[in-house]
Amino acid sequence: MENKQLLKNLILIAIGVASRLIPHPANFTAITGIAIYSGNFFIPLSSMLISDFLIGFDSLQMRTFVYGSIFLSVVIGKIARKNPTFTNIAKASFAGSVLFFIITNFAVWEFGNFYSKDLTGLLTSYTLALPFFKNAILGDFFYTGILFGAQKFAFFNIFHLSALKRKV
Repeated sequence: MENKQLLKNLILIAIGVASRLIPHPANFTAITGIAIYSGNFFIPLSSMLISDFLIGFDSLQMRTFVYGSIFLSVVIGKIARKNPTFTNIAKASFAGSVLFFIITNFAVWEFGNFYSKDLTGLLTSYTLALPFFKNAILGDFFYTGILFGAQKFAFFNIFHLSALKRKV
């Protein structure tokens, strides 16, 4: 891996870790945005593992579902990056949020002791998680937009500077 790519990956990992450690609204983190942007499971996984070591782990079952949902966001990101229009990136971000919500709240219901193990308990789990879902959507759109926007901005700056040099 070239030095620029390694530096970019390390910066993304640091952003992911920081977004989970600094005070933030619940579920408003950079992890899904990084997963969609990077298209590389190693980067958000590293962010999660490092921050989980600092925050603390819950059950292995829960981590499996959480990390699995992040893996799916990486896959969604790889698909969206084939044609990275604003609409496709926004759809990918929303899909990542929805999958995380569905998968992780099912796991909370299935493996936790908070809800009855029937349809009412499952629906209660999803209903009580709606405020977290709102935060996840907002955070995922924010971080996905920042990452793809920064890439586009950097590309145009490099392009613009190289065009100026040719004119001189």
